[in-house]
Amino acid sequence: MTATDRAPTGEPRLEDLLRDLAPQVLGTLVRRHGDFDACEDALQEALLAAVDQWPRQGVPRNPKGWLVTVATRRMIEMWRSESARRHREEVAVLAVQPTSAAPTERDSLTLFILCCHPSLSPVSQVALTLRAVGGLTTAEIARALLVPEATMGQRISRAKQTITAAGARFELPPPAELPSRIATVERVLYLIFNEGYVASSGPSLLRVDLSNEAIRLTRQLRAQLPDDTEAAGLLALMLLTDARRQARTGPDGTLVPLAEQDRSLWDADRIAEGGALLTTALTREPIGPYQLQAAIAAVHDEAARAEDTDWTQILGLYGLLETIAPGPMVTLNRIVASAMVNGPQIGLQQLDDAEADHALAVHHRAIAVRAHLLEIAGDREAAERAYRLAARRTLSVPERRYLESRAARA
Repeated sequence: MTATDRAPTGEPRLEDLLRDLAPQVLGTLVRRHGDFDACEDALQEALLAAVDQWPRQGVPRNPKGWLVTVATRRMIEMWRSESARRHREEVAVLAVQPTSAAPTERDSLTLFILCCHPSLSPVSQVALTLRAVGGLTTAEIARALLVPEATMGQRISRAKQTITAAGARFELPPPAELPSRIATVERVLYLIFNEGYVASSGPSLLRVDLSNEAIRLTRQLRAQLPDDTEAAGLLALMLLTDARRQARTGPDGTLVPLAEQDRSLWDADRIAEGGALLTTALTREPIGPYQLQAAIAAVHDEAARAEDTDWTQILGLYGLLETIAPGPMVTLNRIVASAMVNGPQIGLQQLDDAEADHALAVHHRAIAVRAHLLEIAGDREAAERAYRLAARRTLSVPERRYLESRAARA
C-alpha cells in the first residue's frame, strides 16, 4: 500500500476507530457469506492485523475496505484447507463481487438483532453483543464480566454455534417479530449498562468500560431507530444516570449514596443531553418503561439538593412504571419513594406486604431498604441488625463496606 493510500492526520484513536468499524465489517461479511461463526473469526484476525500494521504503516484511506479484504482473504484461506476447496472458492469469488453485496443502512440493526437471537441465554446475548457489535476482545469482555478468559471464549464460541444451528440469517425478522426483537436488544444494552453502573460483584462499584460501551452502542441503536421512543428513552436513562458517576464513590472507592453526593460533580452536559432526549420522546406515543425510568432519573438530577427532590412526582412515576413493567426492584423503589412521601412506617408496612415474594425478601437490597427505613423511624438497634444482614448477602465489596459503615453509625 502506497503513501497516497494512507489516511490524513487527525484520525480518531485506533482503538475507537476499530470498534466503530467492527460491526460494519462484520455486517458486510455475514451478508456476503452467511456463516456468522466463520465471519466473526475472520474479522477478529483482520482486527489483529490492523492493530499490528496500522501503527507502523499508517491507517488506510478506506479502513473498512481494508478490513473487509483482509477478513475475506482469511476466510478463503480457511475454505481452501477443507475438502470442498474448489467449490467453496468459486462461491467466495462470487460473493466478494461488489454487485452482490451492497451494504444496507440497516446492517447495524440487523447485527444487533442477530447477536440477541432468542436461542441464546441473556448472558450469551450480552457477551456476543460486546464482541460482535462492540468490537471488544474476548479478554476485555472476560475482564469486564469478571470471568476467566477461557470461559468467556467458550461462551462466545457456543453462542455463535447456537446461532448457526438455529438457522439464523443476516436479515431483519418479519415486521410482526421486529418490535419484540428490538425490545430484546434494548434489554441487553440495559443489562450491560447496569452491570457497569452497579457491578453485581467484585471489588469495584463501577465498571466504567461497560457503562461507556452501553452508551456508545445505544447511540448506534438509536441512530438506526430514530422514531423508536424507547431507544431514545433508554439512551436518556443511561445519560441521566451516568451523569452522577464522579460523585458516586469517594477517593478510596467507597460508595456515596445519592442523598450524600456532591452534586457539583454531576456532569451537566450529560444531564442536558439526556433531558432533551427525554423531552422529545415523551411527546410521542407509546410511553414505555425506559422513558419512565429516565423521567425518574431526571427528577433526581433536577434537584439542586437532596432535600429539594420532588418525591411526590417520583412516587407517581413509579406507580406508572409498576403498572406497565412490574418487577421486584420497581416495587422496592416505589416503596422507598412512598416512605419519603408518607413516612417510614408506611414504607415498612408496604415492605412487609411486598416480601410475600420470597425472592425479594432475601435480596440484600430489600434488606438494606428495611434497614434504612428502620433507621429513619428511630429503631437503631433493628436497623443495625438489618444493615449487617444486608452486608453479608451482597457480593459487591463496596456495597458491603458501605452497609457495614451504616450499621456502625446506626
